[in-house]
Amino acid sequence: MEDDTRTPAEKAHPGPATEGSAPVASSPTTTSAAGANSSGPLPLRHGHELPFVAAPSSYLRPKPISRTMSDNRASGPLDKEQMQGLRGVREFLKVRTSYDVLPLSFRLVVLDNNLLIKKSLNILIQNGIVSAPLWDSQNSAFAGLLTSTDFINVIQYYCQFPDEIAHIDQFRLSSLRDIERAIGVLPLETVSVHPMRPLYEACRRMLKTRARRIPLVDRDDETGREMVVSVITQYRILKFIAVNNEQYTMLLKKPVRELGLGTYKDLATATMGSSVLDVIHLMVKYNISAVPIIDRDNKVLNLFEAVDVIPCIKGGAYDELSATVGEALSRRAEEFGGIYTCNEDDRLDAIFDTIRKSRVHRLIVVDDDNRLKGIISLSDILKYVLLYGEEDDDIRGN
Repeated sequence: MEDDTRTPAEKAHPGPATEGSAPVASSPTTTSAAGANSSGPLPLRHGHELPFVAAPSSYLRPKPISRTMSDNRASGPLDKEQMQGLRGVREFLKVRTSYDVLPLSFRLVVLDNNLLIKKSLNILIQNGIVSAPLWDSQNSAFAGLLTSTDFINVIQYYCQFPDEIAHIDQFRLSSLRDIERAIGVLPLETVSVHPMRPLYEACRRMLKTRARRIPLVDRDDETGREMVVSVITQYRILKFIAVNNEQYTMLLKKPVRELGLGTYKDLATATMGSSVLDVIHLMVKYNISAVPIIDRDNKVLNLFEAVDVIPCIKGGAYDELSATVGEALSRRAEEFGGIYTCNEDDRLDAIFDTIRKSRVHRLIVVDDDNRLKGIISLSDILKYVLLYGEEDDDIRGN
């Protein structure tokens, strides 16, 4: 099961009804090229074909509803209301389980570790997903998670050992660890959590390992064998918080600027004319999963994400990575939801409101002229919600 599909988000399974629960909007307000609000969705391909790349406002999604501070409180420790909201969310995470986060209905695609990497890529594309749990059928055990990072590692392997291109198509998923060793990258930690453990525990484990998603793995009482139940992502967790804790998230009224939320220095960027391979190298160099696409005036045009690599190598087309970013983005699925932006003066409660209503995987921080200022990842938000004001800093240091 994968939450990063390019389809509208379904409502998270809230478990027992909680006071203050809020519904998920089925169709977020969009901003047209003229800047006027409209209630229906934009034609999603508009702005992704190459002839339209000069009109970014037609596909950049709206900023959170502006909720700036009404007074000039000095920066410093969070005020009582802000801390009350954070404590409320944390207590909620401690009494709910990871299982509670699952939607009412979902599908689970598990890939055998013996499957060819090339075939696994086609399966992801055919099912509209970007990752899947791996299964070791020989040992009947969970074997990790296949993500876009693994395909980027394969690309790096191809770049370092071009003479091996004839053999790449024969690589199996079980070879991924060998590829990591060959290119000198640290293997991703194979983490999982029991579905009935507190959600707070899953969040901390994700932050500590820098994982953006974590599989839920149970064990059969009779056979003792592992069972992969599903996968939860940071997006799914934050959506779950936003849907069921509006009475607490509405208390988070401090703006992004005061919280220091996000990354603002040494940002990796690219242009529409940059090659896909150049952007992949940036992702590897900076250890990031998305690169803002800007014009000569530093205005944001789009965002190239790690998941955008998957369609580029469909059918093993590793030699097509010299294509431009503009060409690659034109291959996005029609359901692509757009890029979400915010301003440094926007408040955290407004961001949670956007997460509650829409499928958001990160926010690009821009100024009033749409110039790039920074990036706020879901990890930044989750880390702040869990750790701000806590004495325990074993995760902060990672």
